Amino acid sequence: MAERKDPGQRAAEIRAAARDLALSEGLPAVTLRGVAARAGVTPGLVGHYVVSMDALVAEAFTAITGAELDEIRAQLEAHADPAGRLRTLIGTMLDDRRRDVTAVWVDAWSMGRRSELLADAVRAQMDAWQEFVYAEIAAGIDEGRFSAPDPDAAAWQLIGMVDGLNAQALVRYRDSASRSRLLARALETELGLAPGALQS
Repeated sequence: MAERKDPGQRAAEIRAAARDLALSEGLPAVTLRGVAARAGVTPGLVGHYVVSMDALVAEAFTAITGAELDEIRAQLEAHADPAGRLRTLIGTMLDDRRRDVTAVWVDAWSMGRRSELLADAVRAQMDAWQEFVYAEIAAGIDEGRFSAPDPDAAAWQLIGMVDGLNAQALVRYRDSASRSRLLARALETELGLAPGALQS
């Protein structure tokens, strides 16, 4: 029998169990029984604290991907130079050590076809990424470092390429350095930068 705990603490533990399970085994593993086993409680107790499993899956996805974006924002703060910030962004977003988060994204795109709650969460996080990357590109344009006729489209292109290359990385297609060079070359062209400007 599970130890009696404060409702807020128990709910937090269940949400944490869902996030841990999503990162270690993927979003499809975030089931009533899976979360209960990870949290060390009964499925009935999970059901008591969760509005629906679709809602818990969407919340786990948002927590994981939101934390990733916060972490990358913090890493870029160490760089004042716009090109250095984008160079760091490329290297961080394509880092093989982030494959667990990449897998969560890929799961969410697939599962979101059948869960509108998850699809809404995915779109919201994609919008957050779009706004973040757009702001980085726009700042470089304002400083006269980048030249792009449509910074919004450039941001979308960057995110789309990252998503595709990271999905390829899940099946170990090519190597991380090659994927980073490919993305850097495409972005250099898009932003009017000299070849090699965004390569580490």
